[in-house]
Amino acid sequence: MENLPVEVVGNILSRLGAARDVVIASATCRKWREAWQNHLHTLSFNSNDWPVYHDLTTSRLEILITQTIFQTSGLEYLSICMDDVDEFSAAPVIAWLMYTRETLRQLYYNVRTTPSINILEKCSRQKLEVLDLAQNSITGVEPSYQKFPCLKSLSLRYVSISALDLNLLLTACPKIEVLALINLDIALSDATATMELAGPSLKDIYVEAISMDKFTLEADNLENLHLKDCTLDVFELIGKGALRILKIDDVSVIHLDIGESTENLEVVDVSNFTIMWPKFYHMISRSSKLKRLRLWGVVFDDEDEVVDLEAISVCFPRLTHVSLSYDLRDGDLRDGYGLQVSTHLENVVVLELGWTVMSNLFSPWVAGLVDRCPNLKKLIIFGIISEVKTHEECLILANFTSSIVRLMRKYLHVEVHFEYE
Repeated sequence: MENLPVEVVGNILSRLGAARDVVIASATCRKWREAWQNHLHTLSFNSNDWPVYHDLTTSRLEILITQTIFQTSGLEYLSICMDDVDEFSAAPVIAWLMYTRETLRQLYYNVRTTPSINILEKCSRQKLEVLDLAQNSITGVEPSYQKFPCLKSLSLRYVSISALDLNLLLTACPKIEVLALINLDIALSDATATMELAGPSLKDIYVEAISMDKFTLEADNLENLHLKDCTLDVFELIGKGALRILKIDDVSVIHLDIGESTENLEVVDVSNFTIMWPKFYHMISRSSKLKRLRLWGVVFDDEDEVVDLEAISVCFPRLTHVSLSYDLRDGDLRDGYGLQVSTHLENVVVLELGWTVMSNLFSPWVAGLVDRCPNLKKLIIFGIISEVKTHEECLILANFTSSIVRLMRKYLHVEVHFEYE
């Protein structure tokens, strides 16, 4: 270890990340202290790293963080995530940001400050590439002054911001590719809850726990769209057909429009969603490159609707992974589960099937789908088993187990997994 260059020691200490571990390790010898002071580029203060953090007063914690940061030079990654702290004083936070701003490339900060400070003003016009901000407010964005020329990833969690400022902030980030908006407190200028965002360079957007009348996103290069726990009357994506991944999880939306150009879609993952299958199918029907289709816990808007796997096999010939879980009804059994005898999913190698309410319909449904996947390699069964079992429930589960055993004797090459909760 004595022969290691001091720069290498600095890289080793940076791998530790947690401030407490770095400080302890730096006490090893003079060379390690020099590495900490001159060649450390990563420092993290996280309340989960050290139980003593929970026992310190806010002022003592501010002093500890200040002393640690001010003994370094050239920090590129700084994370301050203290869940037990209600708020920091503005003065030390400003000092931390001003001290590190010229070299900092990644900043993660989730503590309120009093009085509120403009973090964007302190970090703009520098080398920052990743900004993860929580528990703060953003007001009066000036894109002509508060520019982020290098920022590629922006995450806002539990942040108060107006729809206008959010759009201006994206304008100030010409290279932004990844955007996460989680549980924002969005101030609106009129009675209609409408938000319009434009991000020409955006490739990945994650939106969680946001309620809006209308959400319009203009992003020509967007590849990954993930909506979760949102309530929206209208969601509209305006783009040029770059979308590859579409995920919708527990979203209430009346009108969903992802544009006409869906030729590049490779993954469609829909869960806990009320779906008008013909309309949704029409929206993705041109996605001939689709490889993964997941419809999990979906509720059909029309009681007579079923997933038409015959149409799916024709329109999506490259499908390799299919995941289906929805409440089976007697009509599904009569309709052959939406399949015709000639239907085959030739390229499907992984099949995930599940139930929410166990019934005698599930076993023949599984068998029917396995029969139509001639190259299947893996079958995963998901199920919910209630704590209290009636005799009828036990009998259904026993019959299902027996039917799966018989099925696997027929398909010895298929690997089977069960995941119950």
